[in-house]
Amino acid sequence: MRSNDTYQQLTDQELLQLFYKERDQQLLGHLLQRYTLLLFGVCMKYLKNEEIAKDGVQQVFLKALQEVPRYEITYFKSWIYMVAKNYCLMYLRDHNKHIPDELKEQHSKVLPQEDDREEKQEKEQLLGLIERGLETLNNEQKTCVTLFYLQKKSYQEISQATGQTLLQVKSHIQNGKRNIKIWVERRQ
Repeated sequence: MRSNDTYQQLTDQELLQLFYKERDQQLLGHLLQRYTLLLFGVCMKYLKNEEIAKDGVQQVFLKALQEVPRYEITYFKSWIYMVAKNYCLMYLRDHNKHIPDELKEQHSKVLPQEDDREEKQEKEQLLGLIERGLETLNNEQKTCVTLFYLQKKSYQEISQATGQTLLQVKSHIQNGKRNIKIWVERRQ
């Protein structure tokens, strides 16, 4: 049995590695204890209520106790910070609370602004050009590019589906991609 002083001398990474090796929940408890104030601060920043923030810290602890054993976490501090921030965002969303302006700015991709309309139109036009460019490819290139980029198939899966060698598949994808790019650039 180790003393509390022993745990305090260990880095986060050392405590995590020891936990993964021994699967002792007390090790994880010592690690979480280091971040109680940080988590409370994060929850207060977003939730603006001391009791709700305290509950939030407890929920983050419970989430960590469930998730840490399942994943290999490298940077515990940044991971636990993101867990707390995500918890707060979900809480605000689920309780129809006002989301702070700084969050709206940080998550502008999640909460699109009016200014994004023009950018969205440009992307749609480009996608339309790419789709038409795809139609200009020969059958082998078109098949391989479609399977690889649109259906997310691996080179091996495409090779098996088409009967072509891996080298042929890679070549068709590379040439097809280049030909689409050239076709699109000529029309912009």
